[in-house]
Amino acid sequence: MSTCARSAGAAAACDGHSPQRGEDQVDIDVRTQSEVKIIKLRGRLNLGESVDRMRETFDDLVNAGATRFVIDLGEVSMIDSSGIGLLVRCLTAAKQNAGSLKLLNPSKFAVQTLRMTGLLSLFETFEDQEQAVASFL
Repeated sequence: MSTCARSAGAAAACDGHSPQRGEDQVDIDVRTQSEVKIIKLRGRLNLGESVDRMRETFDDLVNAGATRFVIDLGEVSMIDSSGIGLLVRCLTAAKQNAGSLKLLNPSKFAVQTLRMTGLLSLFETFEDQEQAVASFL
């Protein structure tokens, strides 16, 4: 079973259409596969509205009882220290709720940034969505 959700004010649409986004925007699509929340991000994950919206979306999912997360970074063109900090915060929140968070398709830029900050080893990373979801089972 697959579902699609949007955080309040999210620009992403479930039918694959999304409105124009500003420089500071990120589209957020949330689907469920085998009790794993797959959060697909498109755009820039940086200080400001994009990080705030992602934080709200993640908090809403945790508050609804979700504990298993895959964050798809394949279409994230840029991630800054605020975005990296948010990923670490999300991982910590998932673990505090006896869950986990894994990264899917992190761009070379995201991997380099995580490696530079010494945080890459905190995350399990996958290039295939099915493998990422199966890793929870």
